[in-house]
Amino acid sequence: MVARILILTADEFTWPNDNKKPVLFLGEWCRRYNRKSYWHRLNAEVVPYHWNDRQKLYKDYKRLQNLNEKLLIELSEKLNQIHSVNFSLRYWKILIGPWLGLFIEILFDRWFMLKQTIEKKEISECAIIERNPMSVVPNDMKHFSNLHIEDDWNEAIYGQLLNKYWNDLVTVKKIHKPSNNNENNSQFGISINTYIKNNIERFLIPLFNRLFPKDDGYFFIESYLSLKTNIKLQISLGQFPKLWSRLAVPTIKPNLHQRKFLLSDQKSASTTFEDVVRQFIPLHIPTAYLEGYKDLRKVTSQCNWPKSPKCIFTSNAYNSSDFFKIWAAEKTESNTKLIIGQHGGHFGMTPFAFHEKHQIDIADKWLSWGWSDGSEPKIIPVGNLKCYDKKVKYNPNGVALMVEMTLPRYSYHLATFPISGQWLDYLEDQKDFLKSLPYEIRKKVLLRLFPSDLGWDQISRWKDDMPEVMIDTGKKNIRKLIKNSRIYISTYNATTYLESLSWNIPTIIFWNPNHWELKKEVEPYFELLKSVGVFHETPESAAQKMIDVWNDISSWWYSEKLQTARQQFCKQFSRNNCTLAEDLKKIFKN
Repeated sequence: MVARILILTADEFTWPNDNKKPVLFLGEWCRRYNRKSYWHRLNAEVVPYHWNDRQKLYKDYKRLQNLNEKLLIELSEKLNQIHSVNFSLRYWKILIGPWLGLFIEILFDRWFMLKQTIEKKEISECAIIERNPMSVVPNDMKHFSNLHIEDDWNEAIYGQLLNKYWNDLVTVKKIHKPSNNNENNSQFGISINTYIKNNIERFLIPLFNRLFPKDDGYFFIESYLSLKTNIKLQISLGQFPKLWSRLAVPTIKPNLHQRKFLLSDQKSASTTFEDVVRQFIPLHIPTAYLEGYKDLRKVTSQCNWPKSPKCIFTSNAYNSSDFFKIWAAEKTESNTKLIIGQHGGHFGMTPFAFHEKHQIDIADKWLSWGWSDGSEPKIIPVGNLKCYDKKVKYNPNGVALMVEMTLPRYSYHLATFPISGQWLDYLEDQKDFLKSLPYEIRKKVLLRLFPSDLGWDQISRWKDDMPEVMIDTGKKNIRKLIKNSRIYISTYNATTYLESLSWNIPTIIFWNPNHWELKKEVEPYFELLKSVGVFHETPESAAQKMIDVWNDISSWWYSEKLQTARQQFCKQFSRNNCTLAEDLKKIFKN
């Protein structure tokens, strides 16, 4: 076996200067497409990804969920002690739960990849960046969401793991890299309309709310309701309509001295993952939960949000807004009800998903877009919160709108979708679909890319392989694109096709069932769509259907059998509810 230099990330600063030395890439995340001209010349191998075994993925998910519940109890008790408070486990789950669950799943992936590689491969050496460990500590959940998708943060995690647990088996070379103030500031691209909307929310809404103060009303934030439905609902609940937006979390620097606490049963010499994560949590917990906790409580107590709301409703703020989470957590301690609405697709369909389980766990009521679960009474089907009162038309002679997605190059929360380098398999499916179309139809496909590239270099890949395909960078309003399209091609299990089906837009869906696994009980609904040519499990089948209907899409789409199948599917997963405001009023009143 040839001894190889281990490469951890795409940061070439840590790669060997001698490009003739054999190297081992820890994963596909190391190989940026825009650097292919360099790395394809190397004597290199790529470590097989452990979660290509999807049965292992499911088993690991279940084990990590059990560990998450155990560590949540330990960390909650420790934080109560550190901050001299006595809040409930639910309080801490609302506040730290999204970070803790995600961090555990991320750290396990990084730890396991190193472990299996060092055990199975001969590694000569590995270079890591020498750094202050506090330099990669997130300020809050939003900051962490930006950090964990970047090479720099992942290099730090791999480096800390390697140096602590395997430096006796691998020669670890520590190198100094000049700091870059622009690193770790990844942001999703936004349109000018979103920019204007964000600034209106930031400056005008707080001023408006001060004109009509009330501390015991219903609090809606990032509800996904249309403005019209939101206002109508609030008036029906007997309050003057208010629009709230998330507020910033104070920025506090980490303090290593405050991070020298231990969790229960921690064994510093142990290398089992359970003890590894116990050692890493104090080093990586966001400052908002430790050094900045008292400041965060102070600013939320002084803000103009209601002091005693009747109930709190959100579809999105429960995850990344620590300002909202600590405020809402304290209100639930006083028995204020927390209601969470479904904010997209994939929900109710997947055998496992951390983010779905967490939302339902912390909510008093969880509002679905149509589905229910007999084992979980919290779930109340109300219909699609986003689609009601929105009318969208399509052009029978327009282009084909094909909607793409990206996912982080490094794994993040676990669910049934492509993970890490499996996105490359997804990309090949997209190419196979387009290559199966006649050239004249392919030229009329508008490829809508995901607005955040996440390091996959989407545009370069498509221009190199299929320059004839039109590209939209994902910034334009999707409804405006649909107006110029004859058919909508959905390529992944998320919000996109639920909206197009609700709007009754001609739609073809395809994805790899080995990466987008479904619950057994929802498979009949997709079989229904398959029977009328809407849903496909191979790109070739989807392409053939598009060829068959291309010249007369409306006749196919408006057939009685297809429309019946569409309506049955939407009733379960994306129901248009013309009495949405009235139904929500009853739920909030009760």
